[in-house]
Amino acid sequence: MTVHPTLQPYADAWTHSTEAISELVKPLVEGEWNRATPCPGWSVRDIVSHVIGMEDEMLGNPRPIHTLPRDLFHVRSEFARYMEVQVDVRRHHTGPEMTAELEYTLIRRARQIRNETRAPDTRVRAPLGAEQSLEVAYRMRAFDLWVHEQDLRAALGVPGNLDSPGALVARDIFLEVLPKTVAKDAGAPPNSAVVIDVHGPVEFLRTVRVDADGRGSVDGAPSLGPAVALSLDWETYVRLACGRVRPAAVADRVKAEGDPVLADAILANFAVTP
Repeated sequence: MTVHPTLQPYADAWTHSTEAISELVKPLVEGEWNRATPCPGWSVRDIVSHVIGMEDEMLGNPRPIHTLPRDLFHVRSEFARYMEVQVDVRRHHTGPEMTAELEYTLIRRARQIRNETRAPDTRVRAPLGAEQSLEVAYRMRAFDLWVHEQDLRAALGVPGNLDSPGALVARDIFLEVLPKTVAKDAGAPPNSAVVIDVHGPVEFLRTVRVDADGRGSVDGAPSLGPAVALSLDWETYVRLACGRVRPAAVADRVKAEGDPVLADAILANFAVTP
């Protein structure tokens, strides 16, 4: 147990996903490290490099000094450049080097989490030189690890853990951004409602309501006359929300009713990860 119960669900999710990732990559032969994943531009090796790098930063270690090559076409923002450094610096590491560094880093991080005494509102480092609360840092690491666990599972053909503790952290993060997606990004009209019905290993029904001023909110009560109703399975929701697939590629897995223009706008703005 951590000292603060608010951190415990995120620590549990972190542990669950890190153990799964370790088990997934431990038996890989050299060629399998180069398999493409659904994460744009990243291979299995790159995903594991990212995990190592971000957990190393959580330990307080300095970032590597490294100049990125200019031909990384998937790197399109400063945030992406920041993330790519920890990845590119390991692109020539062998499989055994990767698994050894992963194991070493996760052992140290697990010890850090077990011995955590800081308050949840303690300020800690965040990407691009910013700061965030310890609680947000724990939450985002749990989310990031679960998403990348799913990337690895897709690349290696080993599905699973769609209902694990990390999945529930992801669900809550997705639901927090739904009002912005519907009201601001997709431009749902004032005094309208949009229903999202998700089935599968993680199930929920939520209504996003847009008030007279165009502000969105989300609740669990159904709407009798929504402008749009979207029904889809949890895995498809995750792939869309994480930008792993374009809406057109999963059109057969999404049932949309109501205003087709608004439905398309919502799906076009569904991705929440940078």
